[in-house]
Amino acid sequence: MDYKISVIGSTGSIGKQTLDVAENLGIQVEALSANSQVDVIAEQARKFKPKFIAMGSEKAAKDLKLAISDLDIRIGWGSEALTEAAAFESADCLVTAVSGSVGLKPTLAAIAAKKRIAFANKETLVCAGEIMMKRVKECGAELLPVDSEHSAIFQCLEGRGKDQLSKILLTGSGGPFRGKKRAELENVTPAQALKHPNWSMGAKITIDSATMMNKGLEFIEAMHLFQVKPDDIQVVVHPQSVIHSMVELVDGTVIAQLGCPDMRLPIQYALTYPNRMASRSEHLDFTTLKDLTFEAPDFENMPCLRLAIDCAKHGGIKSCVMSAANEVAVHMFLRGELGYNQIYDVVEDTVNHFDGPADDIDVVIEADAEARKYVNSNYGK
Repeated sequence: MDYKISVIGSTGSIGKQTLDVAENLGIQVEALSANSQVDVIAEQARKFKPKFIAMGSEKAAKDLKLAISDLDIRIGWGSEALTEAAAFESADCLVTAVSGSVGLKPTLAAIAAKKRIAFANKETLVCAGEIMMKRVKECGAELLPVDSEHSAIFQCLEGRGKDQLSKILLTGSGGPFRGKKRAELENVTPAQALKHPNWSMGAKITIDSATMMNKGLEFIEAMHLFQVKPDDIQVVVHPQSVIHSMVELVDGTVIAQLGCPDMRLPIQYALTYPNRMASRSEHLDFTTLKDLTFEAPDFENMPCLRLAIDCAKHGGIKSCVMSAANEVAVHMFLRGELGYNQIYDVVEDTVNHFDGPADDIDVVIEADAEARKYVNSNYGK
């Protein structure tokens, strides 16, 4: 396939699966980035022979240079190197697989370079959705979703104007604690929360799926990506994760996208759109499907979802603050410094502490930093 990509965050779950898709389709990888996982990215470098690699620190860059000294690959480090990798001149498409607000400026650079952007970095739209969508329109870039839910919505809406849309039906499995009362979750351990019933993902997103904060972040993403109001989106719990999301049209027709729970499918479609190509993913066998069930989300016992929807309706920096606070709180939980239920308590407190417009990228980045500082100062050990 005569197509070239750059992947920032290539050592994470989405990054690794993107490279698996690239290998299967014969896509050339031009640039990669990682924070500090030298061994993993050295192996990727030997396999895919990129032209450039960005590392998070000078030490990591030096270690990588030693590890692949026999390869002719340029290596940089820091925010400028990450931005260079994101907007790499010879790449047709950027896959943003980094986590956190670190992805904001690199994504803007790729937009300015008129790249196709296959984004899995939720903060891109959660923190700065209005800014990003405005810049995409101004620059003529493409922003295509990698999240399975947003890819499903995107596919269901293909060829249809927004005037035909009545409602987005955003599905979620409900995570490992579906049906549990909040009081029952008081002593949940990281190991328990990391056991997602359907998906294999990174640690942070798996915890977000357990708390349903991930569905809240996806709610905000969908609002910006598809340019709809919060009231135009309905969250539906679908435990089997076979229907990845649906749209209801104005005449009452509901269109759904189905598939096995495999992130390589939405990744591949974002890379090959509007074409479809054979993949390594398992195909659905309808004769083995016993049930497809649906239920309303439990806002009382999964309050992170309710909080995210409230932030979406409020606007301004609330969503950014919520996302940043949640990221810090989740990592505290994974380190054993916070209880499971405290994740919500910490995020809610932080959200209530900040307010203001989100009309400039530097304002958004500052809000993100201040929210993280607030959580660490008030709840860190």
